[in-house]
Amino acid sequence: MNLNFKEILAAFMVLFAVIDVIGNIPVIIDLRKKAGKIEPGKAAIISGLIMILFLFAGKSLLSLIGIDVNSFAVAGAFILFFIALEMILGITLYKEEEGGSLTTSVFPLAFPLIAGPGSLTTLLSLRAEFHIENIIVAVVINVILIYIVLRTSVKIERVLGPNGINIIRKIFGVILLAIAVKLFATNIKMLF
Repeated sequence: MNLNFKEILAAFMVLFAVIDVIGNIPVIIDLRKKAGKIEPGKAAIISGLIMILFLFAGKSLLSLIGIDVNSFAVAGAFILFFIALEMILGITLYKEEEGGSLTTSVFPLAFPLIAGPGSLTTLLSLRAEFHIENIIVAVVINVILIYIVLRTSVKIERVLGPNGINIIRKIFGVILLAIAVKLFATNIKMLF
Protein backbone atom coordinates (compact mmCIF):
# COMPACT_ATOMS: atom_id res chain seq x y z
CA MET A 1 0.00 0.00 0.00
CA ASN A 2 1.38 3.38 -1.02
CA LEU A 3 -1.02 5.59 0.94
CA ASN A 4 0.28 9.14 0.89
CA PHE A 5 -1.62 12.03 2.52
CA LYS A 6 -0.22 14.62 0.06
CA GLU A 7 -1.31 12.56 -2.96
CA ILE A 8 -4.76 11.92 -1.45
CA LEU A 9 -5.23 15.62 -0.69
CA ALA A 10 -4.05 16.70 -4.15
CA ALA A 11 -6.25 14.15 -5.95
CA PHE A 12 -9.21 15.05 -3.69
CA MET A 13 -8.85 18.79 -4.40
CA VAL A 14 -8.61 18.30 -8.18
CA LEU A 15 -11.65 15.99 -8.24
CA PHE A 16 -13.63 18.24 -5.88
CA ALA A 17 -13.04 21.22 -8.19
CA VAL A 18 -13.98 19.27 -11.32
CA ILE A 19 -17.07 17.56 -9.83
CA ASP A 20 -18.13 20.92 -8.28
CA VAL A 21 -20.95 19.42 -6.18
CA ILE A 22 -21.46 22.74 -4.35
CA GLY A 23 -21.86 24.55 -7.67
CA ASN A 24 -24.32 21.89 -8.82
CA ILE A 25 -26.77 22.53 -5.95
CA PRO A 26 -29.18 24.47 -8.25
CA VAL A 27 -29.11 21.59 -10.78
CA ILE A 28 -29.72 19.08 -7.97
CA ILE A 29 -32.70 21.12 -6.71
CA ASP A 30 -34.07 21.34 -10.29
CA LEU A 31 -33.76 17.59 -10.79
CA ARG A 32 -35.40 16.89 -7.43
CA LYS A 33 -38.36 19.12 -8.37
CA LYS A 34 -38.79 17.34 -11.73
CA ALA A 35 -38.54 13.82 -10.30
CA GLY A 36 -40.30 14.50 -6.99
CA LYS A 37 -37.27 13.26 -5.08
CA ILE A 38 -33.77 11.93 -5.60
CA GLU A 39 -32.04 9.13 -3.76
CA PRO A 40 -28.78 10.59 -2.36
CA GLY A 41 -27.32 7.23 -1.33
CA LYS A 42 -27.87 5.59 -4.71
CA ALA A 43 -26.67 8.65 -6.65
CA ALA A 44 -23.49 8.92 -4.54
CA ILE A 45 -22.71 5.18 -4.65
CA ILE A 46 -23.41 4.87 -8.39
CA SER A 47 -21.27 7.92 -9.22
CA GLY A 48 -18.47 6.55 -7.00
CA LEU A 49 -18.65 3.14 -8.68
CA ILE A 50 -18.62 4.74 -12.15
CA MET A 51 -15.52 6.77 -11.22
CA ILE A 52 -13.63 3.81 -9.70
CA LEU A 53 -14.60 1.52 -12.61
CA PHE A 54 -13.47 4.17 -15.09
CA LEU A 55 -10.21 4.63 -13.16
CA PHE A 56 -9.35 0.96 -13.82
CA ALA A 57 -10.96 0.31 -17.18
CA GLY A 58 -11.71 3.72 -18.73
CA LYS A 59 -9.23 3.89 -21.58
CA SER A 60 -9.60 0.20 -22.41
CA LEU A 61 -13.41 0.39 -22.33
CA LEU A 62 -13.53 3.43 -24.59
CA SER A 63 -11.02 2.01 -27.07
CA LEU A 64 -12.89 -1.33 -27.07
CA ILE A 65 -16.00 0.41 -28.41
CA GLY A 66 -13.94 2.63 -30.69
CA ILE A 67 -14.30 5.90 -28.78
CA ASP A 68 -11.38 8.03 -27.70
CA VAL A 69 -11.37 10.12 -24.51
CA ASN A 70 -11.79 13.33 -26.52
CA SER A 71 -14.96 12.14 -28.28
CA PHE A 72 -16.32 11.06 -24.89
CA ALA A 73 -15.60 14.52 -23.47
CA VAL A 74 -17.26 16.28 -26.44
CA ALA A 75 -20.41 14.15 -25.98
CA GLY A 76 -20.44 15.02 -22.28
CA ALA A 77 -20.00 18.71 -23.14
CA PHE A 78 -23.25 18.58 -25.14
CA ILE A 79 -25.15 17.12 -22.17
CA LEU A 80 -23.75 19.77 -19.81
CA PHE A 81 -24.59 22.43 -22.43
CA PHE A 82 -28.26 21.42 -22.49
CA ILE A 83 -28.50 21.22 -18.69
CA ALA A 84 -26.99 24.74 -18.54
CA LEU A 85 -29.54 26.03 -21.09
CA GLU A 86 -32.35 24.65 -18.93
CA MET A 87 -30.96 26.50 -15.90
CA ILE A 88 -30.39 29.82 -17.68
CA LEU A 89 -33.55 29.97 -19.82
CA GLY A 90 -35.91 28.19 -17.42
CA ILE A 91 -36.96 25.70 -20.10
CA THR A 92 -37.31 21.91 -19.92
CA LEU A 93 -35.30 19.84 -22.37
CA TYR A 94 -34.79 16.83 -20.12
CA LYS A 95 -38.04 14.88 -19.72
CA GLU A 96 -38.42 12.48 -16.79
CA GLU A 97 -38.72 8.89 -17.93
CA GLU A 98 -40.70 6.19 -16.19
CA GLY A 99 -38.74 5.02 -13.19
CA GLY A 100 -38.95 8.17 -11.11
CA SER A 101 -36.26 9.04 -8.59
CA LEU A 102 -34.00 6.06 -9.33
CA THR A 103 -33.77 7.06 -13.01
CA THR A 104 -33.00 10.68 -12.04
CA SER A 105 -30.51 9.51 -9.40
CA VAL A 106 -28.59 7.67 -12.13
CA PHE A 107 -29.12 9.92 -15.17
CA PRO A 108 -28.38 12.84 -15.33
CA LEU A 109 -27.34 13.13 -11.65
CA ALA A 110 -24.79 10.34 -11.05
CA PHE A 111 -23.83 10.43 -14.74
CA PRO A 112 -22.93 12.84 -16.36
CA LEU A 113 -23.32 15.55 -13.69
CA ILE A 114 -21.20 14.01 -10.91
CA ALA A 115 -19.26 11.28 -12.70
CA GLY A 116 -19.12 13.14 -15.99
CA PRO A 117 -16.59 13.54 -18.75
CA GLY A 118 -14.69 16.15 -16.75
CA SER A 119 -14.22 13.95 -13.68
CA LEU A 120 -13.65 10.78 -15.71
CA THR A 121 -10.97 12.30 -17.94
CA THR A 122 -9.43 13.89 -14.81
CA LEU A 123 -9.21 10.42 -13.25
CA LEU A 124 -7.27 9.17 -16.27
CA SER A 125 -4.78 12.03 -15.94
CA LEU A 126 -4.50 11.57 -12.14
CA ARG A 127 -3.67 7.92 -12.72
CA ALA A 128 -0.53 8.99 -14.56
CA GLU A 129 0.59 11.12 -11.58
CA PHE A 130 -0.53 9.32 -8.39
CA HIS A 131 -0.73 5.82 -6.91
CA ILE A 132 -4.10 4.24 -7.61
CA GLU A 133 -4.98 3.63 -3.93
CA ASN A 134 -4.58 7.35 -3.17
CA ILE A 135 -6.93 8.23 -6.04
CA ILE A 136 -9.49 5.69 -4.75
CA VAL A 137 -9.38 7.28 -1.26
CA ALA A 138 -9.85 10.73 -2.88
CA VAL A 139 -12.87 9.41 -4.84
CA VAL A 140 -14.40 7.92 -1.66
CA ILE A 141 -14.00 11.23 0.23
CA ASN A 142 -15.64 13.07 -2.68
CA VAL A 143 -18.51 10.54 -2.74
CA ILE A 144 -19.12 11.15 1.00
CA LEU A 145 -19.26 14.92 0.37
CA ILE A 146 -21.59 14.38 -2.61
CA TYR A 147 -23.90 12.32 -0.38
CA ILE A 148 -23.95 15.07 2.29
CA VAL A 149 -24.78 17.78 -0.27
CA LEU A 150 -27.49 15.65 -1.91
CA ARG A 151 -28.94 14.79 1.51
CA THR A 152 -29.07 18.44 2.65
CA SER A 153 -30.24 19.99 -0.66
CA VAL A 154 -33.76 20.50 0.78
CA LYS A 155 -32.36 22.45 3.77
CA ILE A 156 -30.07 24.45 1.49
CA GLU A 157 -33.09 25.31 -0.68
CA ARG A 158 -35.07 26.40 2.40
CA VAL A 159 -32.24 28.69 3.57
CA LEU A 160 -31.77 30.31 0.15
CA GLY A 161 -35.48 30.66 -0.68
CA PRO A 162 -37.01 30.74 -4.19
CA ASN A 163 -35.34 34.02 -5.23
CA GLY A 164 -31.93 32.92 -3.94
CA ILE A 165 -32.25 29.61 -5.78
CA ASN A 166 -33.27 31.42 -8.99
CA ILE A 167 -30.28 33.76 -8.83
CA ILE A 168 -27.85 30.92 -8.06
CA ARG A 169 -29.44 28.75 -10.79
CA LYS A 170 -28.83 31.45 -13.43
CA ILE A 171 -25.27 32.16 -12.22
CA PHE A 172 -24.30 28.48 -12.11
CA GLY A 173 -26.10 27.89 -15.40
CA VAL A 174 -23.72 30.37 -17.02
CA ILE A 175 -20.74 28.74 -15.24
CA LEU A 176 -21.89 25.26 -16.35
CA LEU A 177 -22.32 26.61 -19.89
CA ALA A 178 -18.75 27.97 -19.79
CA ILE A 179 -17.46 24.59 -18.53
CA ALA A 180 -19.33 22.84 -21.37
CA VAL A 181 -17.89 25.24 -23.97
CA LYS A 182 -14.35 24.82 -22.56
CA LEU A 183 -14.70 21.01 -22.47
CA PHE A 184 -15.98 21.10 -26.06
CA ALA A 185 -13.31 23.52 -27.35
CA THR A 186 -10.41 21.70 -25.66
CA ASN A 187 -11.44 18.28 -26.91
CA ILE A 188 -12.77 19.14 -30.38
CA LYS A 189 -9.26 20.37 -31.33
CA MET A 190 -7.86 16.95 -30.40
CA LEU A 191 -10.30 15.23 -32.77
CA PHE A 192 -9.04 17.05 -35.87
